[in-house]
Amino acid sequence: MIKKIKANGTDEYKFLKELEARNVETDKKITDIVSDIINNVRKNGDEAVKEYTLKFDGKLPEYFEVPREVINDALTEADEELVSALLNAIENISDFHNRQKTESFIAPKDNGVILGQRIRGLAKVGLYVPGGTAAYPSSVLMNAIPAKIAGVEEIIMITPPLKDGTPNKDILVAAALCGVDRVFLAGGAQAIAALAYGTDTIPKVDKIVGPGNIFVATAKKLLYGTVDIDMIAGPSEILVLADSTADPKFVAADLMSQAEHDKLASAILVTTDESLVEKTEAEIKRQMEYLSRKEIIEKSLTDFGAAIICEDKEKAVEIANAIAPEHLEVLFENPLEYIGKLDNAGSVFLGQYASEPLGDYYAGPNHVLPTSGTARFFSPLGVQSFTKRSSFIYYTREALEEAKDDIVLIAEREGLTAHANAIKVRFE
Repeated sequence: MIKKIKANGTDEYKFLKELEARNVETDKKITDIVSDIINNVRKNGDEAVKEYTLKFDGKLPEYFEVPREVINDALTEADEELVSALLNAIENISDFHNRQKTESFIAPKDNGVILGQRIRGLAKVGLYVPGGTAAYPSSVLMNAIPAKIAGVEEIIMITPPLKDGTPNKDILVAAALCGVDRVFLAGGAQAIAALAYGTDTIPKVDKIVGPGNIFVATAKKLLYGTVDIDMIAGPSEILVLADSTADPKFVAADLMSQAEHDKLASAILVTTDESLVEKTEAEIKRQMEYLSRKEIIEKSLTDFGAAIICEDKEKAVEIANAIAPEHLEVLFENPLEYIGKLDNAGSVFLGQYASEPLGDYYAGPNHVLPTSGTARFFSPLGVQSFTKRSSFIYYTREALEEAKDDIVLIAEREGLTAHANAIKVRFE
């Protein structure tokens, strides 16, 4: 089912090139459709959003902004076990993200100069949450909690209505528990455009975060610059580093946990133990039989899955860093030894019992992660994603006089005589 590749310096990198082919530019037809939607929403606001909601979601909701009493009722009526599980996850996620907070600073110098940096949360953030059958309360937690900790003034959540025009109650429960300020019912590219430009009903925001389908992702990409976004996410990925001590049941289960997301998802085993490949494949076939998304898993593993066999762990680590996966599991005998060697990964899971879904739902680190090799230069969503920085400078006349000749020299060397003049006139 999955390709078997022996690492020889050529074949494994040929596979990586094939993997990159998933990440081609968005189909021009989709880009054109999304551009039309964006332009319509920008011009016609709420009317355009209603038009697309009726077209794509089947029914206009009774209200576009979900009343606070409806949100509160969803929480009151919720399954107690779900609420308890979400509260436990919130505690872990909050504890982790509270540790990411950075402080403003002020740095006075002996010559009277004062330098500093002010950090504060964004004013308004839009959180897009998929609805319907693909409803993810965990995404609400992972996006809203760091935004709250960062000091965002207002979190605006937008989510598609169900076919009957009502909101998904699990999404409302998560929103209530996380302190989301307002919830609107709209989905797709039209929801992203509404958040970016604002309408009579839906507020304009400073940043849009949250997952979505290809139309949502394309809208975020096209609107970047008009509004900030979290990242342009590609198909989900997992890479499992394993040696002879790894349990093939665990390896198989974890590979499939990401393969079930999407037929374009990639699940890769990199191992020093060739016998583990056959054992893992047998486990995949056995476990797949009782999984609901069997067809998607099978297609994903066949098209974009692989088992890469390496002579040693150093080569395995080299390949992991080259792929820069979204999720990286280390099922080596002593996994903690490799923390400092694995430079390119969205999130690293260490040991037999740090299964990837632990990070998706519960442990604390964020599950909004860079994909498609962008972990080489992008970081997971976090508190810093929802803050902005401003620097400030105060100089006395004496301090500026001491620096003026250097500033004038550099400015004139660059041909910017007005820059130089702005310094000179202060001492004429």
